Amino acid sequence: MQRLELGPGLIHIPGYFDPAEQTGLRVELDAVMREAPPFQPRMPRTGAPFSIRMTNCGELGWVSDERGYRYQPEHPETGRPWPEMPDLLRRAWRDLSGYRQPAEACLVNLYGEGARMGLHQDRDEADFDAPVVSLSLGDTAVFRVGGTRRGGPTRSLRLASGDAFVFGGEARLVFHGIDRVLTGSSTVLPGGGRINCTLRRVTAPASGAGWRHASAAFLAPP
Repeated sequence: MQRLELGPGLIHIPGYFDPAEQTGLRVELDAVMREAPPFQPRMPRTGAPFSIRMTNCGELGWVSDERGYRYQPEHPETGRPWPEMPDLLRRAWRDLSGYRQPAEACLVNLYGEGARMGLHQDRDEADFDAPVVSLSLGDTAVFRVGGTRRGGPTRSLRLASGDAFVFGGEARLVFHGIDRVLTGSSTVLPGGGRINCTLRRVTAPASGAGWRHASAAFLAPP
């Protein structure tokens, strides 16, 4: 499997999921969304809606509304617990994170035509030792990544269906976002669009309980 190291802790794995696995993940995510219907997050204070819709699976889910950004164990509209994380997502975390503890949250972001995500950091977690593992399904996205300071230089690359992207270590808090989605570039999702699954560890484990041996895929040489 090809592994492109763009910088320390910043790794692109094209085609991590093969076509059959992409179809399998789509089916599993359909079941997640039946149990936890997608909702539209809103900006803190202003209540302005995001351009994406989203849901979550796992023990915790990320939500945003006028009260702020946070993780919580239940869907903000139904009040029900989030559904379990599909097996393919849990396998990806084991394969790619290099982290002993399991992921606790998977954000499932749905990008329709015209949706984007501005540059931001993932910093609502208590454990920055754990990386973020991002998985793409459906239409190709133009992904932009910078450094750990806002306003610094950035670069862009394309994330296609089945690709994985990992940022951890000194790159754990890089600014990143989605400039645009290339409509019609994939047929994996019947209605078009893109799904991004972002796997995260939220709570910090006991001291020394996080990292696996350095032979993990995330740390291994190409």
